[in-house]
Amino acid sequence: MDNVIILDPFSKPTSSDLNPLLKIRRALISVSDKKGIVEFAKALKEFGVEIISTGGTFTALKNAGIDVNSVSDVTGFPEILDGRVKTLHPIIHGGILAVLDNPSHLEQLQKHNIEPIDLVVVNLYPFEQTIAVENVKLDEAIEQIDIGGPAMVRSSSKNFKHTAVVVNPNLYGVVLEEMRENDGALTMQTRFQLACRAFQHTAHYDSVIASYLAGLTPQNTLPDSITLSLMKEQLMRYGENPHQSAALYGKFGEHFQKLHGKELSYNNILDINAAALLCAEFDEPTVVIVKHNNPCGVASDAVLVEAYKKALATDTKSAFGGIVCVNRPLDRRTAEAINEIFTEVVIAPEYERGVLELLTKKKDRRLMKQIFNLRKMRELDIRTVVGGMLVQEPDQHRIHPSELKVVTKRQPTDEEMQALLFAWRIAKHVKSNAIVYTLGDRTLGIGAGQMSRVDSSKIAAMKATDAGFDLHGCAVSSDAYFPFADGLLEAVKVGATAVIQPGGSVRDEEVIKAADEHGVAMVFTGIRHFRH
Repeated sequence: MDNVIILDPFSKPTSSDLNPLLKIRRALISVSDKKGIVEFAKALKEFGVEIISTGGTFTALKNAGIDVNSVSDVTGFPEILDGRVKTLHPIIHGGILAVLDNPSHLEQLQKHNIEPIDLVVVNLYPFEQTIAVENVKLDEAIEQIDIGGPAMVRSSSKNFKHTAVVVNPNLYGVVLEEMRENDGALTMQTRFQLACRAFQHTAHYDSVIASYLAGLTPQNTLPDSITLSLMKEQLMRYGENPHQSAALYGKFGEHFQKLHGKELSYNNILDINAAALLCAEFDEPTVVIVKHNNPCGVASDAVLVEAYKKALATDTKSAFGGIVCVNRPLDRRTAEAINEIFTEVVIAPEYERGVLELLTKKKDRRLMKQIFNLRKMRELDIRTVVGGMLVQEPDQHRIHPSELKVVTKRQPTDEEMQALLFAWRIAKHVKSNAIVYTLGDRTLGIGAGQMSRVDSSKIAAMKATDAGFDLHGCAVSSDAYFPFADGLLEAVKVGATAVIQPGGSVRDEEVIKAADEHGVAMVFTGIRHFRH
């Protein structure tokens, strides 16, 4: 989170009767994340602030020699139920929620001997960190659901006119700086911004709990409601274009670690995502080259450098300035080959000794280490639309030869079947309409994102011709069915002898007949891989 509070002028409270400054005389501190809390509390004491606290925070402050009162001493009631009930008491919440310019509230405070609490410093039990531990038990997770903390945060946020709230240790310095400037007081603007951040904090906390609990119950349908709460991970220089502001939210950095190079751009991240997802389709050593979110070359080989050379040969022009992803530790020979042309980003699970020293000689090139196995990814696929979002399960279907149905008179040869399966895995990651020509271990031509499947066929063939490939005897994949025989005939015309497609068109018989007339083997998958 940024360490600077900036007020949006359109969200600023404007009531003329609000006191713009709040003198901090009394603070309640109860934090799970104790980073910097001792130093912060000592600084508050320099302003003469009375501090009350609970549990582990009380002990930490007391051990640091700070004069602090326990909540139990203030309320006259002990912590009970193994600490589950500590701050849920009228003396605490009355002190937080009182409207201090309301005579009736002041009268009630006096009647019940309740003192106002001007500052609440709270962050919540580490639920998210707890469930991140593999095989965590439900009972362990449940005990990390905070009750009193969110109640205090919400109360103080609601009453920001009279109570300040701090939920992030990164903001301690900002708060202290403003108190020094205002003789121990905080401005209305700062209290309002702190309240906004506090509500974001509790919203994120609750959404994590809801998602975790929902995930424990298998569901056959998508949930009735979706709550997204992602923390800002990185502010970007701009979005797809320089006039668009952008930021990265979530945990991208837990999946990909940047080892070297310039700051990642918005488009870099999109391409890294596309390249890594395609690379995850392959068990054998494989190299994927991506440009503008589409693969422009893919190849497999027992020797990684040979896979790179074959992938690069598919489209050497598009590969310039592209993204290279490998699914094996990057060795010296492959790195030297990659180093021969300008490459924006290199992604690998590991880098062998000496490789980073070689590749870091070009200071701007980004070097990424892929940490997470993307085959384990279960996140929903979400896209915004006007007025809402479209949500779907991720397309994680991996074809098995037993699922294929040969629909032509001629069976594909073993070599053709290998090429068909290779082509199918790639077509899944090409923008629709997608046509991919391959051999059993490499792409020959890729046609992406055309309004007509015939045009995609022509572009893929043109790319192959430009690269100097002979398409005679190759396989061709179509991400969706051929609606007419013309798409298949375009592939046959350039030399394809085996075809893989979903099938399911009302004109399937016409397409099958055309394949039979030209001696082409064709298999149906029964699965479509549109990628819009």
